[in-house]
Amino acid sequence: MFRFENPEFLYLFIAMPLIVVLHVWLNIRKRKDVEKLGVLSTLKMMMPELSLGRSYTKFWIIFVALCVCIFMIARPQFGTKVEKVEKKGIELAIAIDVSNSMLARDVEPDRLAKAKQMLTRIINVRDQDKVALVVFAGEAFVQMPLTGDTQSAKLFLKSIDPNLVPVQGTAIADAIDLCVRSFSSDKDVDKAMIIITDGEDHEGNAMEAAKKAADAGIMVNVVGIGSTQGSPIPQSMYSNEFKTDNEGNVVVSKLNEQMCQEIAQSGKGLYVHADNSNSAVRTLESELENLETKKTASLSYSDYDEKFDIFAWILLIMLVFELLILDKKNPRFKNIRLFK
Repeated sequence: MFRFENPEFLYLFIAMPLIVVLHVWLNIRKRKDVEKLGVLSTLKMMMPELSLGRSYTKFWIIFVALCVCIFMIARPQFGTKVEKVEKKGIELAIAIDVSNSMLARDVEPDRLAKAKQMLTRIINVRDQDKVALVVFAGEAFVQMPLTGDTQSAKLFLKSIDPNLVPVQGTAIADAIDLCVRSFSSDKDVDKAMIIITDGEDHEGNAMEAAKKAADAGIMVNVVGIGSTQGSPIPQSMYSNEFKTDNEGNVVVSKLNEQMCQEIAQSGKGLYVHADNSNSAVRTLESELENLETKKTASLSYSDYDEKFDIFAWILLIMLVFELLILDKKNPRFKNIRLFK
């Protein structure tokens, strides 16, 4: 597997055709200046040691050396091999509410950002687990299927925002059902899900969905985020203007804590309230630690092998070769017609 660590430097190749055009233009201009002194064929006879071929060769060596240099600074890398990585963990499905009410700022910096911070910490701590990500608002979607690649899970989590689900609402039941379907059929490994939501605009029977999950051996944990006093909802992620109803009143979003507690109780899991502290994360981590883990295997590429040195040696050889080529013909090698 091949890649560049710094591919942005490859844009320097855009300048390479310009260098060629500049070289051609300078040679045309130089030829015209020489022709002012007399007939070109006569001037060549007067200066037999000069070699245009050597000059052109030196340019193309420098040109190719610059191309090699660009490849070098872009840091080409190869995956050395594919290896089997043994892990021992549980299967964990995470469902995160991305409705507009999650932009409320009663926790810092806002509910959605706080939720992503919490989940990133949980994934960091539980890096042996297989993880699936589900996003939901008025509908639920799988953002990332079950995988042991926790680095990818964090990347997907980072990209989550309310625009992922255009239909507004909070379809918690659909999110629970989708999480259940995300798990593998392996009955020997413990399974758990984390639902993180403010419980606003509840649709469907989430308690019944949580009970079905619990009956299937899946623990449903709920993280309630926000305050019960409520907070206005910004128009967008970075806006300081707030949503209003049809009468012009500012819409206030409140955490529906009772509903969150009932869902967790039906799912035989834990309910925690997330505030500006990290106590909710610690409580949830402690609960997940009680689950039974199982050895799982996944394939991944090992660390990439840097190939910087290969291009560096090629560059050095070319530059040394360019220095050895003189603009004038060497009398000692006048019979060698490598460069005319």
